[in-house]
Amino acid sequence: MGRLSRAEGQQLAQVDNPDPFAPPVWRSPVYRTPEGVIWVVQLVRLLARVVWFVVRHPYLDLVAGVLAMEWLSGGWPAVAGLGAAVAVTLGVWRWRYPASFRLFVAAPVRNRWRWWYYRRRWQAVLTIARLVPTYRGRVLVPVLGAVEASRFADRVHVTLVSGQSPDDFADRAGNLAHGFRVHLCRVRTSVPGSVVLELVRRDALAEPIPALAIGAQPDLRALPVGRCEDGSPWLLRLHGTHLLVAGATGAGKGSILWSAVRAMLPLLAAGLVRVYACDPKLMELAFGRALFDRYGRYAAHPERIAELLEDAVADMQDRAARFAGKQRDHVPTAEHPFVVVLVDEVAFLTAYQADRKLKDRTLAALATLTTQGRAVGFCVVAALQDPRKEVMTIRNLFPDKIALRLDEPAQVDMVLGDGARDRGARCEEISSVPAVGAGVGFVRLEAVPDPVRVRAAYVSDQDIRAMAAAYAAGMADIAGGEAA
Repeated sequence: MGRLSRAEGQQLAQVDNPDPFAPPVWRSPVYRTPEGVIWVVQLVRLLARVVWFVVRHPYLDLVAGVLAMEWLSGGWPAVAGLGAAVAVTLGVWRWRYPASFRLFVAAPVRNRWRWWYYRRRWQAVLTIARLVPTYRGRVLVPVLGAVEASRFADRVHVTLVSGQSPDDFADRAGNLAHGFRVHLCRVRTSVPGSVVLELVRRDALAEPIPALAIGAQPDLRALPVGRCEDGSPWLLRLHGTHLLVAGATGAGKGSILWSAVRAMLPLLAAGLVRVYACDPKLMELAFGRALFDRYGRYAAHPERIAELLEDAVADMQDRAARFAGKQRDHVPTAEHPFVVVLVDEVAFLTAYQADRKLKDRTLAALATLTTQGRAVGFCVVAALQDPRKEVMTIRNLFPDKIALRLDEPAQVDMVLGDGARDRGARCEEISSVPAVGAGVGFVRLEAVPDPVRVRAAYVSDQDIRAMAAAYAAGMADIAGGEAA
C-alpha cells in the first residue's frame, strides 16, 4: 500500500474489465507537458524548416529578395514594371533562341513541375500499388529521384528499397500508370539499385508521320526514319549491324524500308552506298526499281534473288580478303561502298519456297552475309510476317530487331527476345487501322535490352515515284517532305 500511495494521476486508474477474475491492468502514467514548452519546441521546428527551405532554394531566395527591394524602393509599380521586363525578355529569348531557351528555361521548369507533381502523389500511389514494404515496423518508401520531362513523356528515376527488383515495379506498371494519371508506364533498367519509370502523358505517335525531308549529309549510324514515343527523332542504325523487321500484313514494314532508302538518297547519289533490293512479292520495292537499277541491283524472281545474294557474298568475301591485315572497320568510299541488302518477305524465300535447292542457296547466302558482313560494310535488312523459328531459322543472326503489329503475344518475344513483352512491347495491341497503327512498333537494339516504341514515317507512292524519277535521272537532291 505504501508503494501504491506514491503513484499519482491516472497511474492508479484500472482499465474497466467486467471479468472479476482478470488480473488488474493499469494505464501508463501520463505526464502533462507545460504549454510554454510545447510552443517553444514548435517554434524551433518551424524556424529550422524555414532555414532549411531558404538554404535549399537559393534562386527563389534571390527572386524574393529582388521583389522585396523593388517594393521598398518603388511600391507596386516598380514590381509590375520588373515583371513586365522579365516577361518581355523571356519572350524575346524564346523567339530568337528557342534551343537555348528550352535548355536553360523550359526544360528545368518542366522537370521541376513534373517532379513536384509526382512528389505529391508518390507515397500514396506506391503504397496502394504495394511497392512500399515494411521492416521492423518501419515503412520504407522508394526514393523519388530526378525527373526528365519532355512534351510527351517523363523519365522518373527511382532508388529501390533494399531487396526490391525492377520486376516488382514491372508487375505493378498498370497500377502506377493509373495512379499517376498517365497513358502508359514502362520500367527501364538503370544502375544497380535503381530503375527508371517511363510515364507516357501524350501519345506522340497517334497521327501518321509524313515522309521526312532528305538530309544533306546522312549518317549511316543515325538515319532519321520516324519518331520515338517521347517525341524525339527515331534514328535508325544500318552501318555495323543487321536489321530484322517483323509485322503482320498491313503493319507498315514498307514504311521502314522506304524511309531508310529515302534517308540514304544523298549517299546513293554520291556513290557511297549501294542497295540490293530483293522483291519476291513484286509489290513493295518495285516502285523504286529505276532507283535500284542505277544505284544497286534489283531482283524479283526467286532464282534471280538467289543469284543476287550469292554475288553479294562473293563481293563481301573479296572485300574481306582485301581488308585482311589492313583495317578492321569499314569506311564507305566510292571504291568500297556500303552495301544494303533489302529483302522483302524473306519467309517466302527461306520457308515457303518449293524448290529445296533454291531455298538452301538463299538461306546459306543470307546466313553468310549476316555472320561475316558487318565488318566489311554489308548490311542485311529483312522483313517478314511470320517470326516463328521454323520460318526464319537465322533470326538470331540479326542484332537489331523491329516488331510492328503482331498477331499473337508469344510472337513478341520471338522477334525481340525473351522478356521484351514484359518490358512493355505489347505488339499484339497495336491497332490494325492503318491511320492509327501502321508503322508503329518497338525497337530492340543489340546493346539496349529495353524496347522503345517508335513510328516510321509514311512514304507514299507519290513520294517513291518522285524519288525514283529524280535520283534515277542523276539529280543530287530533291525537296523533301512530299508525303500525302
